[in-house]
Amino acid sequence: MPSNAVLWFFLVIIALGLLVGTLDTVLDSTAKVAPFRILHQTPDSQVYWTIACGANLEEISQHWDWLQKNVIRTLSVFDSGEDITSFVQGKIRGLIAEEGTSAGDEEDPERFREAVLRFERLFGLPQREKLVTYFSCSYWRGRVPNQGWIYLSTNFLCFYSYMLGNEVKLVFPWDEVSRLERTSSVLLAESIRIRVRGEDHFFSMLLRLQQTFLIMQQLADYAIVRFFDKETFHAEHPLADPLHISQRALEVHARNQAFRVFFRLPMEENLCEVYESFLWVPFSHVNTLGKICVSENYLCFASQDGSRCHLIVPLWEVFSVEVPDRCTRALTVCLRGKRALRFSEVRDFERLAATIRRKCGTAGSPQHCASNPVIPPNSSTYSRVILLCSSNKHGLKHDEEGVMVGQSQAVSTEALMNVFHPHDAENLDPKMVQ
Repeated sequence: MPSNAVLWFFLVIIALGLLVGTLDTVLDSTAKVAPFRILHQTPDSQVYWTIACGANLEEISQHWDWLQKNVIRTLSVFDSGEDITSFVQGKIRGLIAEEGTSAGDEEDPERFREAVLRFERLFGLPQREKLVTYFSCSYWRGRVPNQGWIYLSTNFLCFYSYMLGNEVKLVFPWDEVSRLERTSSVLLAESIRIRVRGEDHFFSMLLRLQQTFLIMQQLADYAIVRFFDKETFHAEHPLADPLHISQRALEVHARNQAFRVFFRLPMEENLCEVYESFLWVPFSHVNTLGKICVSENYLCFASQDGSRCHLIVPLWEVFSVEVPDRCTRALTVCLRGKRALRFSEVRDFERLAATIRRKCGTAGSPQHCASNPVIPPNSSTYSRVILLCSSNKHGLKHDEEGVMVGQSQAVSTEALMNVFHPHDAENLDPKMVQ
């Protein structure tokens, strides 16, 4: 016999008469034994639809909360149970299909090829047009959602839906998109608003809204750059060739760009590896938690515990790497001028040590960035070691601009010189220590 809690939850679902989408994709074998389920029955039907299932009350409650927030408020716009059934069946199929494609086209090329053929057949675009990715979503025409698929290619944003004999087909060139933003309202929990030729279009119920939005932003930005500066774009941009643009390439490019902007590095630097660790800050006498970021020519560190400690080390300044204590997974990076950086609790510290040793032999000279300066010429610290600490409590992800090199809010120059330039500390200009 089911418990009272299960009966109550089940009766609430039946009493509301709601037809909703699924949050999890579950196998048929799992669905048969799952003790908790969310079912729907329209008032004029004897058929029950299994919408979601869970192994315990907490899991099924999470599904229910998600459904209330993202789907239930949408159903009020439909006039009949048949319309609701058709909409949610399409939504369920879309979520299941999207969950299957979440690993990317590299892991399931057959499924992606099917999407490419469908994209070419539906929209009739030139053969050179390359599909980057696609997602299940709803397009809002007035107050009624149309469940379908959004296709993002190198030059176009496309959408297709077919429900109850109603076909919706949209094709928007990226260079005609004048506004792109995330919005929320009473009816829509979260959606993406796109303005084309002065008209707003809303897309919602995206399983990965943030990921979709970032890809849209990149494709729209590239279209504008190509339009206004074709020569520079085709000569210098890493994604200038449309055949090389893919979802994975866009994600890697965005990550590298954010890395360079945050640490103010030259344009040729790319984020190669990331490690979580603690860094010993000598003038504060504390270990600060953060992430080590390694590029072709730089070793960088950004704290994530509120201390706002950031480190930039050119690899040509490193002459040795030591592993003093394997129990604490510690790593000591020795620099020129009898200086050292002490990292501890480094995940995969042996790999990091090997990476730094390998790159130290191939790192460029301090003049390698002279053609692309990002620090004023009179700043000699850029070719040395830069360590910044400020009192701002915001994390790296929340406010990247405030932690740029040269914009720190509380930097002790005297302390830095004593730690990293002990031989020059006595010759400090009085203006430098103010």
